Amino acid sequence: MPKTKFQDVIFTIIMVFVMVYAMICYNIALNMGGMNNTVFLSAFHELVIMAPVAFILDFFFVGKMAKRTAFRLVDSRKENPFHLVLAISAVSVMWMCPLMSLVAVLLFKDAGANIVSVWLQTVAMNFPMAFFWQICYAGPFVRFVFRLIFRESDSKEQEVENQMEQDVCM
Repeated sequence: MPKTKFQDVIFTIIMVFVMVYAMICYNIALNMGGMNNTVFLSAFHELVIMAPVAFILDFFFVGKMAKRTAFRLVDSRKENPFHLVLAISAVSVMWMCPLMSLVAVLLFKDAGANIVSVWLQTVAMNFPMAFFWQICYAGPFVRFVFRLIFRESDSKEQEVENQMEQDVCM
């Protein structure tokens, strides 16, 4: 996990790309009535707008709140460190999904006077996908890539990270 501000920026950039790109693909597929190859290219048009918004929200606000909340929920001295990772991930999704859904509704949907109902529907459709994508795929993948970029010398931390990867969605 990130130990410096620079590492935190890199981790957030990677996580934002993986989460936002997947969620944009998901939403485009929903709007088109199904998945096809054009979804993957179309998603890049929205990614250039949504990724910076997600980075700002996560890096400056949600990430800090998620960590504070997770440390209140999980006693990292007594519990498996994996529980802390799960708590941070879950709280992040709980904040980011409604916020990013609101941004998407404001920028990409013609909601008119129904903005609140369209936003609530968007959150309801996005939350299960965002939650399971984060917990089962994006989180483990981004932590793996991050470890490749910033090789850890602490073998105990490496063992914990490896164990967490094996425990996820198995």
